[in-house]
Amino acid sequence: MSLSSSLFSGISGLSTLGNAMQIIGDNIANVNTVGFKGSSFTFQDLLSQSVATLSGTSQVGRGTALGDITASFQQGSFESTSSTTDLAIGGDGFFVLKEAGSENLFYTRAGNFSFDENGLLSNPEGHIVQGWALDEDGDNVGSIRNIVLSSFTSPPKETSQIEVIVNLDSDGTDNIVGADDSLKGAWDALKPEPIDENYYEYQTTMRVYDSLGSTHDISIYFDKGATKAYEFIVTCNPSEDFRTGINPATDSYAGLLGNGTIDFDTSGSISDIEFGQVDPATGNSTLVDALDLTATMSNGYFAFAPEFLVGGTPMTIELNLGTRHDGANWIKSSLSTSQYASGSTTTFQSANGYGAGDLEGINVDVDGIMTGSYSNGQLIPLYRVGLAKFQNTKGLFKEGGNLFSETRESGNAITNRPGTNGLGSIAPNALEQSNVDIAAELVKMITTQRGFQANSKIITVTDQMLSELINIKR
Repeated sequence: MSLSSSLFSGISGLSTLGNAMQIIGDNIANVNTVGFKGSSFTFQDLLSQSVATLSGTSQVGRGTALGDITASFQQGSFESTSSTTDLAIGGDGFFVLKEAGSENLFYTRAGNFSFDENGLLSNPEGHIVQGWALDEDGDNVGSIRNIVLSSFTSPPKETSQIEVIVNLDSDGTDNIVGADDSLKGAWDALKPEPIDENYYEYQTTMRVYDSLGSTHDISIYFDKGATKAYEFIVTCNPSEDFRTGINPATDSYAGLLGNGTIDFDTSGSISDIEFGQVDPATGNSTLVDALDLTATMSNGYFAFAPEFLVGGTPMTIELNLGTRHDGANWIKSSLSTSQYASGSTTTFQSANGYGAGDLEGINVDVDGIMTGSYSNGQLIPLYRVGLAKFQNTKGLFKEGGNLFSETRESGNAITNRPGTNGLGSIAPNALEQSNVDIAAELVKMITTQRGFQANSKIITVTDQMLSELINIKR
């Protein structure tokens, strides 16, 4: 073995430690890079050279080399932000990104996303975040796709049920005079006020929506009957009644949608309801109970059918008085219309449906569900952010720009919803910071520097020894 071998051992140390310093420098340079995953390295010795000794053959090392460089996927700390589309992953997994204009997929822990001018949720380099579209119940629709807001308006939804919970005074009086001695007979759409306030005991009004999102008032009038029963009529503004056969200018029953009676037992609870829709062609109606197969029932409720749009189709609106028929009996809800010896009053009322609304904001929950908040008060599920994991994350290839791509060593991406199949949860309004421990890197820098210094000394000392060897000839 010659002295020159020592030179090559020193050179291998300088080369290896130089590469190690490059890794340390890269880690420190990215100490503030969002979602950055630092790299670690290991050294290994080179194949040793066999030499003859008095005790037999022995081995002498020939230097060192980098054994492996691996990314550390340890969780980084979270930084709170003011943007709802800044997302961080608490646990395992990667966001899935598609390169714009291609089918190439990349994976990242950096969740600094925003919507571009085309409504695409993307990272700063323009790669599009992938997820599932959601139906109105929040369930996934189809396969994973680009997350894009194609519409910034919430379409209207027409009303399909009104709930009216009232107490009707058991000491009320029968106020009807004239006509056919009923609320229905007292209604006259040709008068400025279709029904005189002296003809009913109580009245309540609520707002409903048609298919275009326009609002209309539905008024229900109640009056005490001769027994414990109360009669009622369901009405709308006569000028807004566009049912086929109705002429608000000549038909006194325009705006009269239905009428019925409510029977109460001795405890003040509903015992029976009868109802009939008013025929728009004749103004007649036939009261039927829930057991009559010809009754207009929907989900256990009687229904009426206004038509607010010229040339439109009749709506079907269920009338919920706080009790539902199960086919045999009326089943009272926790809140139900009652008849107690106190003044008539509205306990609760509501109507579903809503008008059109503009998108005002986006919220993301821990399950990755993106919900649109609209000016009409609706919260509509839009997309679910998808996550991916790999059998061997250390086998991923760094593409730069905080991106990774899959390789044969990493295995194929396994995509699923956040919080399932070992995937982490989503933290909105947050970004994962670099997982580089700067204190540890500085310590590595010191040891690497000293190692480099020692290896350089090997070269200088070996050079001196060679110089002495050459001088022997003099």
